[in-house]
Amino acid sequence: MSGMLHVGLTGNIASGKSYAARLFAEMGAHIIDADRVAHGLLCSGTKTCQKIIEAFGEQILASDGEIDRKELGRIIFSNPEKRVRLNQLTHHDVGAEILRQIFELEQASSRGIVIVDAALIVETGGYKMYDRLVVVTCDSSLQIARLMSRDQLSETEAKARMSSQMPIEEKLKLADYTIDTSGTLKQTRDQVEAIYRDLLIQEIRLKEH
Repeated sequence: MSGMLHVGLTGNIASGKSYAARLFAEMGAHIIDADRVAHGLLCSGTKTCQKIIEAFGEQILASDGEIDRKELGRIIFSNPEKRVRLNQLTHHDVGAEILRQIFELEQASSRGIVIVDAALIVETGGYKMYDRLVVVTCDSSLQIARLMSRDQLSETEAKARMSSQMPIEEKLKLADYTIDTSGTLKQTRDQVEAIYRDLLIQEIRLKEH
């Protein structure tokens, strides 16, 4: 058995999840970004891309023939059924590619911590395949402000995107660790460092069994 500890990292939109992932990477964790995996699968020529075009029509294509992610985002955020449909079309393929990347890491190294950064890990039930779950949270007013500035959204649009996600309270109930990014960057870093130290201990224990 591999000695790698498999950790899921999640949090709602603009909660600071990507920043936490960067800090874990700096500390030596192997990060697999589910968003990046999904983006790769949306490139023209993939089976996933073909399924999405068939489901949503050619109006989602940009002039270069690639999927226009902004347009696709606009469609799914204003229509919950279409958002569910997109997740159904991509979920299996993204999961399979993440498993392939974990396998690759384990072939290259017999130990370490692999962290899968994924927004929908709780919604899809994917969190059950990980040894530990880390949930990133922050003050909701700060989340709205971050989202407005990051994605140039109005307050109404930002709130709509937030309310389209599972309430963070539900995710926190399942967390082995939580990171609150409402404070300073140093406070966030301190939390990540403490969690990483603990994960290293868990990984050593896993190796001993």
